[in-house]
This record gives sequence, structure tokens and C-alpha cells, in this order.
Amino acid sequence: MLTASAVATYLSFAEQALHYFDRPHDAMPATPIGGPAAWRGEDLARRNDWMVELTADQIAELDALHDSLRGRGRTPATLDRDDVALPTLGATIDGWRRELSDGRGFLVVRGIPVERWGDDDAGLVFWALGLALGRPGAQNPEGDLLGHVRDTGEDASDPFIRRYRTAGDIAYHCDLADAVGLLCLRTARAGGASRLVSSVTVFNELARRRPDLVARLFEPMYLDRRNETKDGGPGWVPVFPCRFAGGKLRTFYHSDYFRSVTRHADVPPFTPEERELLDVYEAIAAEPALRLDMQFAPGDVQLVSNHVILHARTAYEDAPDPARQRHLLRLWLSLDRANA
Repeated sequence: MLTASAVATYLSFAEQALHYFDRPHDAMPATPIGGPAAWRGEDLARRNDWMVELTADQIAELDALHDSLRGRGRTPATLDRDDVALPTLGATIDGWRRELSDGRGFLVVRGIPVERWGDDDAGLVFWALGLALGRPGAQNPEGDLLGHVRDTGEDASDPFIRRYRTAGDIAYHCDLADAVGLLCLRTARAGGASRLVSSVTVFNELARRRPDLVARLFEPMYLDRRNETKDGGPGWVPVFPCRFAGGKLRTFYHSDYFRSVTRHADVPPFTPEERELLDVYEAIAAEPALRLDMQFAPGDVQLVSNHVILHARTAYEDAPDPARQRHLLRLWLSLDRANA
């Protein structure tokens, strides 16, 4: 069974995700960083190799998994990786994991039959795919493992509301996990585009245009915990925005949580250099030539590495009928299957 010891809690999962940045690291790279993760949105917009269309045989295999899990009364809370039988698709999922860890850093899988299965069963199969890909972790202090990304009617202007529960825009950020997966059940009436940018490319552009700002990315910055703290703990945590080791750049960036942290009395105000760094970094990330915008269709699964990709979302407008409003399911995943 999937026990509490097999699934990381929110704070321990966050600490694990950030542990990478405490490891020994090399000096800052002196030249632009290459490799498949250093992509530009204008190039990918002309290609579709980042889109994976499931074949009829693969969908049939997922149907068989769906029927087996339903027949045995499985739920996400009672599902074990041994229950996830994917004789041929399993090797394909291994390729997805490699793409996230060592490749472009994202992909979109298209063709999950969510409308035929219904929301609950689609969530069950999505959870099973998460177990095949890595290890799920809690996404908030309440311990939610299969998150619901939809507008709950909460005020998007409230800085302590997680913005995925609103219809507002979401600024560039990385989640506290190796990877994040989103399954689209329904789309919005208008808006709600997913926006990705390579953090490797953003770094390269920053180094080319403003080399005087680069070094600050390799020093700790304060991250606002937004009141999601252990009892008596500080309201912030120091994190390294960038680490470079083994020829790879890894980034953790969170615009809103970096910017709001100065509300704490024990955090110093930004220096002019720090504020300029945030402004220039985010302006580069937002450039149309660098970013890649996409609209989901029902049945799409977007998988994104938080180490080499920044992701954001545009605001959206929903249909009046609640049954037709935008609804995504979300997984936070550790890709370290050895600890699963």
C-alpha cells in the first residue's frame, strides 16, 4: 500500500527538492551552456517533437489498466506501484523520465481518454502514471497528493492564496519537486495558456546581456514560506537560485515568493542590484522569442522539470456552468525511483 512513509510530506518533499542546491557545485560557467535544455520558444513553436501522441495500442493498454484498477476497487490511497501493469508503455515512460532529467525538460502527452473515463477514474490512472514515472509528494501542508487546479472563487489579489486556486495569472516559478505533471480534464472558455521558458536559456541571455548580475544567482536568496511553516519556524527559507555541477545548470526561481519575502521584519530589503536582477531576469523570461505558450486539450498531460524550466500561466475566463469550467489535476513528483 502507499503509506505515509512512501509518500513525502509537503515540507520534507520541499526540503528534498531544494537539497540539490546544497550539494557541492562547480564554478559558474564561463561560456553559454548548451544541450537540449537550452531551447528557445520560437524554435519549438515550429516543431512538434515535444508532443507525444499516444497510439491506439498505448491507449488500449491504459484502458486495460483502468479496468483492472476499477475491478479491484483501487483508489489513489490504496494503489501500489506493483498494481501499475504497463507491459509496453512502461519503457516509453522511462523515456519520458530521461527527457525530463537529461533532455529538453518537458513534454506533452496527448490522448488520455478523460471524457470516456470521467474525472475520478482519469485521476486514478493519472496517479498510476505518476507512480510509474517517479514518487508523488504532497503539494501543500494539508497533504494533498493529487491536486486540483481550478478556480475556487478565492481572491486572486490576496497574496496568501495559492494562485492555482484562482483564475488569475501565475508568474514564473518552479515548484518544490523534481517535476510537475498536469492532466487536463476541461479547458477554460478563454485564456489559461501554459507558458514555459528554459531557465538555461534565460541564464545564457542574462550572462550575455548583464554579466554583472549573474553572480548573485549563485548566492542564497530568501524564499517566503507564505505562512506554510512548521510551528515556531521562520517565515522564510534561504535557497540558491542557481547551481552548476557536472556541466548542468539547475535553477529554482519563484518570482512571487522571492519578492514578497521582505514583508518579514528579519529579512533585509532588496539592494538595488537584487531588485534589478529580478526585474531583468523576468523580463528576459517573458520575451516572445524565448517562451513557449500552449493551450491544453482535454486528455493532455504536461510534464515539466522544475530544474531547467520556469512555468507560468495566463489569466482565464470560465464558462458559467461549473461542469464546463477549467479543471486540471496536478502531481508533484520526485524522479528518484530508488527511494520510492
